[in-house]
Amino acid sequence: VQLAESGGGLVQAGGSLRLSCAASGNLFYINTMGWYRQAPGKQRELVATVTSSGRTTYADSVAGRFTISRDNAENTLYLQMNSLEPEDTAVYYCNADGTYYKNTYWSDFSSWGQGTQVTVSS
Repeated sequence: VQLAESGGGLVQAGGSLRLSCAASGNLFYINTMGWYRQAPGKQRELVATVTSSGRTTYADSVAGRFTISRDNAENTLYLQMNSLEPEDTAVYYCNADGTYYKNTYWSDFSSWGQGTQVTVSS
């Protein structure tokens, strides 16, 4: 299963951006999708996740400012980011966990996108 992110860019503090992540492949089912980010010199951290039933979780640092959502029919994940702060500057990665069908059986997968840069200027 391949993931492709889009929507990153440069924005001033207080501004908004919307990230998208499209999943593609043959015969797969996605359970949980999420956004992670990695700032220079720091470890990758969880931003938000959403299950197939719509249950969401958020990092404390983004709760109330970011909204994660998904379109199950289109296998697309979104992250609406409002009130952006310079501390939100990072490469944002999409992740998807699920199962796929190949060679007569189902297997688990965990895929990552290539990342999209978000830069917030002060």
